Formats: sequence, structure tokens, C-alpha cells
Amino acid sequence: MTFHSILFETPEDRPSGNQAGEPDFFGDLNLDQMVAEATRGYAEYDLASFFYTPLSRVGAIVYRHEIMRDLENPVVHDSVKLLTDGMRKMRALRAEGEKLYYSLQKQWWFLESTIAYSMTLGTFARELHACEPRSKGFREFLQHLTSYLASEAFQALVRDADDVKRELASIQYCTLVKGSTVTVRRYDSESDYSAKVLGIFDRFKLGATKERCEAVREQPQMNHVEAQVLQFVARLSPQPFSKLAAFHEQHADYLDATIATFDREIQFYLAYGAYVGPCREQGLEFSYPLVTDTSKAAHCDETYDLVLAHKLATDNARVVCNGLHLNEGEHLLIVSGPNNGGKTTFARMFGQLHYLTRLGCPVPGHNARLFLCNALFTHFEREESTKDMRGKLRDDLYRMHGILTQATSDSVIIMNEIFSSTTLADALFLSKRIIGQIIELGALCVCVTFIEELARLSGEAVSMVSEIDPAAPEIRTYRIRRRDAGSEAYAMSIARHYGLTYDRLKERLGL
Repeated sequence: MTFHSILFETPEDRPSGNQAGEPDFFGDLNLDQMVAEATRGYAEYDLASFFYTPLSRVGAIVYRHEIMRDLENPVVHDSVKLLTDGMRKMRALRAEGEKLYYSLQKQWWFLESTIAYSMTLGTFARELHACEPRSKGFREFLQHLTSYLASEAFQALVRDADDVKRELASIQYCTLVKGSTVTVRRYDSESDYSAKVLGIFDRFKLGATKERCEAVREQPQMNHVEAQVLQFVARLSPQPFSKLAAFHEQHADYLDATIATFDREIQFYLAYGAYVGPCREQGLEFSYPLVTDTSKAAHCDETYDLVLAHKLATDNARVVCNGLHLNEGEHLLIVSGPNNGGKTTFARMFGQLHYLTRLGCPVPGHNARLFLCNALFTHFEREESTKDMRGKLRDDLYRMHGILTQATSDSVIIMNEIFSSTTLADALFLSKRIIGQIIELGALCVCVTFIEELARLSGEAVSMVSEIDPAAPEIRTYRIRRRDAGSEAYAMSIARHYGLTYDRLKERLGL
């Protein structure tokens, strides 16, 4: 089977048209922060567009899962790093040569880039073959690479490069410097004066001494004297330099397009792996979800907000994990509880889980089973804008109308504290109408709200509540539990803490 891409199993999986832009919901889910951090240091590969392009087929997701599992093998990972480092060196040599002024020097740097290219591919092919990768993507790429290395085009590249390099290395010449005059002539078995000079001064050595010289990076640019010397050498030995010029012309397009694409696309996996590295080092789990496009039942144990966890893990801070469990027929999560209890973080986590699933990446947590949604929509609080001249309530309604117009039964909708700018009665009325439409639509939805009655609207709704420490109500546990909403329990715990229960007040008043 013809290898197509290490990111997209089939040509149909690759998006057509213009490069994808950042999805609207990225800022709400903090995924923009994830992409910015994950792609730091990968600017030359333009990886952001890959993070903006989710998959829509279960098979395409499994294809990426297999590749990421292979990359968890340190031997496979190291062999891929060898390839990417070698390709980066090849590009650097070629780019450096293109910046130079003198044609002979440009041609030499081009030759060096082809040698780096051929050596890198040969070594990578041997190492990857020894790794025996299991994924379809790596196996098919290895077949392509093996076929390419055996092709006449590649063999000619290696053969011609070795021939030119050998002839250039065999050139010998003499230079005579007298005052401001430099003379270049053919080598005629003259003595090597440099060896004689070193021999004379060798007698003055007093033993091992500390090296006090600083390494100075040699600049690739030649000055005009060096360029003239090179021109004279080329006149004295024209054949090697003629071959060098012919090599540059014949192999100008030596880079295989499929290998170049692989080199760019494999960086997506390396970048994500590096991003989640600090979390794994802190003992946080990741798993490859069982993905389905038929069942909306969702499950993931010990999961968490990846972006927040990355920040906390980097600072060696503790990460609180939560469980996610939706049975068949349950489409709506109503999350309530005290402020600053982790409700919004839970909503972000839900959205991140489903988007990372569509990217084919391992997700935070374990025992994950998730639905492959076709789109993701978020409605988080926005500051009022003077540009559109809409009030906050009107803006909430305007944005929700847009979401409900686009969403389908296979979509995921996340609402965070909607209608907080209006009265409780109005917020309850509007929320019931919108929740009713979402239930009728059949989309998966998370609604963070202070209106607990919404959890009792339908049998499809599930109530989840952010918990507090019973002994100290002001302390948030950041645990979100599946249980009936009840602000009375939270109010009573605060009243007990401050001695404001009915019995305690009577006692204090002496009644």
C-alpha cells in the first residue's frame, strides 16, 4: 500500500483548501495556551495548523494512536529524533549555502547538505527496521523509505556525492605569500613546512599546560582573498570543480517530498509528547480512549484539565483529578456548587477530552471511553464590547442562537455561567428554554450554573456538584461529584462553621 502521511491515514482525512485557523472555542478551553507552549521551538514546522485540524473518522484516530504507542518506545523515539536532527542539519547546511555569495562555496555547501541527507536516511532506515514498529503508519513509511533508498535517483545522489567529495579532497596546491602578493600554483612534491615548524617548536614544550584558548566558531563566509585563492585552485584543477557544478545542477531537487512531509508531520507527535512530559513525570496518567461514533456514553477515571495540570506539574504542585461518567441516554451534565470550586475547570476538562480525542492524542486519565463528536461549541462569559453595542444579556442570547443553529445531535456544547447578568427568574426561564432545545437536539452538553433546578428538567440530565471540606466550608476540595444538587447542604455547613444554626443561635441568645 502506498504511504500517504504519518498524520492522516487516507487522503480524505487531510483537510482540503486553505490552512485551518484557530477554532473559536480554543480560548475558552485554554487550548490556545496548550498549542502555544507545545509548538514553542518548532516554528520552522508550522505545527499549529495540525492542532487546529481534528479528525472525523474513528479509523483515522486509531491510526494516530498506534503511532503514538510506537513513539512511547524509547528506541523508536530516539531513532525518529536522529532523523529529525539530521534533516534539520541538512536544511541548515543548504540554507547557509544559499546565503553565501561565491558560487563555488555555495556549491560545496550544497554538496555537504546532500551528504548529511543521505547519511541520515540510511542510518534511520537501519534503526527503524531494527525497532520493528507495530503501527501501520511507521511500517508503511519504512516500506517507502526502503524503496526510496534503493531507487536509482537516490543511489545516483550518493554515488555522485562520494565521487565529487573524493576528487575535491584529492586536490593539492601550494600558496606562496610574499608581501601583499599571493601566488597559487600546482603542488610539485614540495616539503610540508607546517610539519617542520611544529617539529622545531616541539622541543620547547614544558609538559602539559592548561588550555587557555577559547573556541571560535568558524564563519562560513569567505573574504575576497580566500575567494581569489579558491578561483585560482579551480583553474589549476578544473575537473573536480566542473563535477561539483554539474552535481549541483543535476541534483538540485534531491529532497524527496514524502520524506520532507514525514519530517514535518512527525513533529506533531514529538511536540505533544514533550508537552505532556511534565505531567507524566509527576505520575499523572494518560490513556488512549476507546473512541466510538455511535454511543454517547462517556467514561474517564482520574482525569483533569491538561493545561492547568501542565502548569502545576511544571511547578511541582498537586493536581486534583476527577472522574467522568455518563451512561447511555444521559446527554446533559449540570454542574453546580460554591464559587471557586473547580466547576469551570471541570467544564474545560470535558471539552479538552473530546477535542484531544479528535486529534488522536492520548487523553488525561485512564479507562477512557469517549464519543467522537463532529463539532465543539462553547459559551463562556465575555466582557461587553463597545463595537457591537449589544448588552450582556443580548450578547448571550445572540451567541447561543448561533450555537444552536450550527450544532447537531453529534455535537458537544459547553456553557459556563450563562445569563449571570440577569435576574434569577429570567435566567431560569431562558436556561430552561435553551436546555430544552439542547435535549431535543440530542447533543452532549455541560452546563455550569448556579440554577440547580436545571438538573431536574429531564432524565437525560445528570447533576454534578463541586464539594467543600465538611470541617471547613471555606476550603474547596476541587472534587466534582455526581450527586443531587442542594445548596441547603452548603449553606448549613457554613452556618455550622460560623455558629449560625437555629439551635446554636438559640443557645447563644439564651433562649
